[in-house]
Amino acid sequence: MVKTIDMQDMRYLNLFEKITHVSTRFCFKYNEMIMFGVPRDMVLKAIGPNSRNLKKIHEILGKRIRVIQLPSGIEDLNNFVKNIISPVEFKEIEINEDEVILNAGSQNKAALIGRNKRRLNEMREIISDFFGKEFKII
Repeated sequence: MVKTIDMQDMRYLNLFEKITHVSTRFCFKYNEMIMFGVPRDMVLKAIGPNSRNLKKIHEILGKRIRVIQLPSGIEDLNNFVKNIISPVEFKEIEINEDEVILNAGSQNKAALIGRNKRRLNEMREIISDFFGKEFKII
């Protein structure tokens, strides 16, 4: 399944490229934050010295911004999820044929689910878009 990019995301991507000089087509929202996914070798360039690029985008949009490394395959799923949900931590991730199960532990489970399951639904969409799998938190 390929996610369609709406006009707002297109604006975010264009602004990101204009400021960072890094081209990407991966932009998504999680926990009131706009995340841009870039190849591993472009993360530092996208962030800029002293996070200058992120600060500039934040000033323009008035939203929190994060740049994360794009996964190159299912083997990167663990780090990908860690980068998205940071600073919240989880115990382990189990990857089955058609689903990803995150064992959050009792302390962090509520933070990962969010009010009205908002964060859970955002993460379900992200995992589905990038890996084509269902996402569950236990």
